[in-house]
Amino acid sequence: MIHIKKFEDYVNEGIIRKVTSDTFRSKSLIIDSNKRKIFLDEIENKIGVKDENSNYFIENCYDIIIQLLRSKLILNGYKASGQGAHIAEVSYMKKIGFLDEDMYFMNELRHFRNGIKYYGKRFDKEYANKTIKFMKKCSKFLENQK
Repeated sequence: MIHIKKFEDYVNEGIIRKVTSDTFRSKSLIIDSNKRKIFLDEIENKIGVKDENSNYFIENCYDIIIQLLRSKLILNGYKASGQGAHIAEVSYMKKIGFLDEDMYFMNELRHFRNGIKYYGKRFDKEYANKTIKFMKKCSKFLENQK
């Protein structure tokens, strides 16, 4: 797995760029993230988390968290692009007050989500439930930030 550098290193490398804050785009990402959370809650309550559907929960949890992180980045006048953009976004977690262990778990989730998307990796309901719990924790933290 790729080592996470300091957020400022990604800025210095040009992967993270300073841009004009975009409140509209930031709110749009939050709205979409909230819709995903509602949808995920409905599926969890009606169908439940099973080994057969665990990958869908994992992917959606990653998408929810990364959208909230992007929202915060955009609101604070940053944009990530190019090779390494996703890991640079993950590094932002440390800058805004997440614990190292949370940032590392999110990086693991990023890595595993790529495994699901591109390499057919399968996960069980135990890991999906862990991911759901993590997503709820991260969402609450990000929503409570000013």
